[in-house]
Amino acid sequence: MLPPRFDYRRPGSLEEAVDLLAEHGDQAKVLAGGQSLIPLLKFRLAAPALLVDVNRVPGLDGLAEEGGHLRIGALVRHATLEREASLRGRYPAIAAAAPQISDPLVRNLGTVGGSLAHADPSGDWGAVMLALGASVVARSRRGEREIPVRELFRDTFTTSLEPDELLTEVRVPAPAGPVGGTYLKLERKVGDFATVAVAVHVEMRDGRIGRAGIGMAAVGPTNLRAEAAEAALAGAEPTEEAFAEAARLAAQAASPVSDVRGSAEYKRHVVEVYVRRGLAAAVERARAA
Repeated sequence: MLPPRFDYRRPGSLEEAVDLLAEHGDQAKVLAGGQSLIPLLKFRLAAPALLVDVNRVPGLDGLAEEGGHLRIGALVRHATLEREASLRGRYPAIAAAAPQISDPLVRNLGTVGGSLAHADPSGDWGAVMLALGASVVARSRRGEREIPVRELFRDTFTTSLEPDELLTEVRVPAPAGPVGGTYLKLERKVGDFATVAVAVHVEMRDGRIGRAGIGMAAVGPTNLRAEAAEAALAGAEPTEEAFAEAARLAAQAASPVSDVRGSAEYKRHVVEVYVRRGLAAAVERARAA
């Protein structure tokens, strides 16, 4: 199916891009990698009057650790994170997730910012960024604001971004101590949407778990954060019993539905297994750091 007619603009600056969004509001859609937007257009599930192609906007593709954060520009491609060796030691959950995102074509073209703005509850980066306690930066004519990722996802494919705002950057807090993390994903075949996915992030402090983050994909109307499980792990000794209790709490926080990929009961069980495995792997990695 062909998409409906639309106008197309390719701004050359951030100011021009936000001006276009301010002028056209919810009649405009931002085009970055296009891996989510183009299928929506072809199936006529989206019919914007204007596409604002931000690929020529300078400064949106940076990747650097500075100011106590890993700063990921909105136009950074999934493949860039897959190839960045420095992430494996400092941000292992990102390094583990990047090669599992869809297929090489999507990873080469798709962007981190676009994935988060799309707010697919099966999205990989949403789960990872929730686990890492990340935030996003949104820019408009009114200025700039920082939105914690836990406040970004409002509903399925719905975020707290205003129609005139452009997501420009993701900010991930730098770890304060030995760190471990992983991303576990169950899929029917390579490149399929997740049946269940779990991101785990652990920072150790004096032999105990100083902070833990657990994000989940495909088990609710949005990406979910297992807050009760995280709270139970804070300050805890990294024992199998602690992991099992956190896994139980995470499974309780999940709200999957039964579909062709499995029953809700099965998916909740996978969450429990993955959280337990993920915590064990993350702590082992942190101890080896």
